[in-house]
Amino acid sequence: MNDTIQGIIKQFVDATASVLGTMANTPVTPKAPYVKKDSVAQGDITGVIGFSNPKGKSKGTMSITFTKKAALGIIGGMLFEELTEITPEVEDAVGELTNMISGQARKGLVELGLVFEGAIPSVVTGQGHTIRHVSTNAILAIPFDTPHGPIMVEVCFS
Repeated sequence: MNDTIQGIIKQFVDATASVLGTMANTPVTPKAPYVKKDSVAQGDITGVIGFSNPKGKSKGTMSITFTKKAALGIIGGMLFEELTEITPEVEDAVGELTNMISGQARKGLVELGLVFEGAIPSVVTGQGHTIRHVSTNAILAIPFDTPHGPIMVEVCFS
């Protein structure tokens, strides 16, 4: 793996750990990243956000997918509530976490010479849903373990 890809992975790992640790008091343990071959989500609810270079030269997407159990545990930690169902409030919180992780990672990407502006996140729910990344390039998947269950961060650039 080249230095740029390792730098990109580090920014998204650090941002995920920082945001979930700070906002939801949830520690995360990153696992080995890999290139994902399909668009099927590994969970029940996904936040997706697009970003683009202000000069229009490149664009990308980032997504974070939670199992229902992980989403309810992590969002419950944010809201200081015990949650039992994916509600519109949970969906909003997933969108907000997606926005915060993307924003923090994009700040770090500037150090690598990669400047991106973020769009508005969207949230997709349902078992076996698909994630549409803006590029046909490789999708970099970064799995994490949390005390509430697994989550998956995916990043794709063109």
